[in-house]
Amino acid sequence: MSSLPLPPDTYREFVQRYPKIAEGWEAIASAGREGPLGEKTARLIKLAVACAALREGAVHANVRKALAAGITREEIEQVVALTAGTLGLPATVAVFSWVEEAFGGNGSAG
Repeated sequence: MSSLPLPPDTYREFVQRYPKIAEGWEAIASAGREGPLGEKTARLIKLAVACAALREGAVHANVRKALAAGITREEIEQVVALTAGTLGLPATVAVFSWVEEAFGGNGSAG
């Protein structure tokens, strides 16, 4: 598995300005990693949650992190397809567009 990509400049600026919030956020993330799920499964679940919550920035971030973790484009796209039954087609197409943008940002656009 490769290292995580750098977060966007805006994120880095925010956590630099508010380090205590960043520390709290990392504590929450660390606690969530405890348990029986492997890294790949956890990352795909986090992507699915970001999709379901219609959080564009979180979708972008989770796609970047998934690719860095060796998760394939096809696996990521299946997560998006699985959301269609819950989100409906218009929201799923929006999520798909965000995923495609994230692929493009990683040089993986097809």
